[in-house]
Amino acid sequence: MRHLVRLDDWDADDVRAVFDLARRYESGDGPRHDGAVAMFFPAASLRTRASFERGAHVMGLQPVVFPPESLDKPEAAADVAGYLAQFVDAMVVRHADISVLDALAEADALPVVNAMTDENHPCEVLADVFALARDVDVRGLRFLFVGADGNIGRAWQEAARLFDLDLVQCAPPGLAVPGARWTDDLAEAVRHADVVLTDGPGRHAEALAPYRVTADLLATAPDGVRFAPCPPFLRGREASADALDGPWFVGHAFKRALLPVQQAVLAHVLAA
Repeated sequence: MRHLVRLDDWDADDVRAVFDLARRYESGDGPRHDGAVAMFFPAASLRTRASFERGAHVMGLQPVVFPPESLDKPEAAADVAGYLAQFVDAMVVRHADISVLDALAEADALPVVNAMTDENHPCEVLADVFALARDVDVRGLRFLFVGADGNIGRAWQEAARLFDLDLVQCAPPGLAVPGARWTDDLAEAVRHADVVLTDGPGRHAEALAPYRVTADLLATAPDGVRFAPCPPFLRGREASADALDGPWFVGHAFKRALLPVQQAVLAHVLAA
């Protein structure tokens, strides 16, 4: 049975299949699946929830949505998955604790897809790589992640391993993602970046204030640099307003890739 809890669980064949399927869903030719998907989302979820729910519906799957707290009962994960498998065909789970997803996947009762944990966010970065790969071989791009160790930084590290990406993290000392190539020199790093990524600072707002991405910094980057902050972002926090209003910002439509990629992920795990 195929799951997506970490991108490290996948290989090049999985990515090739998912991206081929995503292109088919973009063109309106993706496979349909009769059935249902149990989805666990908090009330505050916007983009990931909207794209998963809409995507499932369009491809023929009924989304059955629960709050993530439904998984915090003392009932064994194997029993939760085993019973849900009688009614639905897959689970899409946003939950802070990745061990909850691990336990559900270990039951092997139905496919489990990670819709974000405190550890990582695989579908988010898969969609970003898919969007970038429309125009260029992503293995030839230099990626710069500006931010602290967290779920987005770790997800990009997973993507770097899977796609063999040239990825560098820029953050203050002590906030590096484990195993990341790291620098604390933002001005120098931006001068060599083709794609600049950010994440919200969380509890590290004070330490990350000097690492704000600005228009002046992006103007020093190579021609054609793409600025792809992870939403939700705030103008004046991880990025200045002029950076987001400038030609470098990939724009809101960049995240349109979430819809076909998440449909493709569901189709891929359901076909396994």
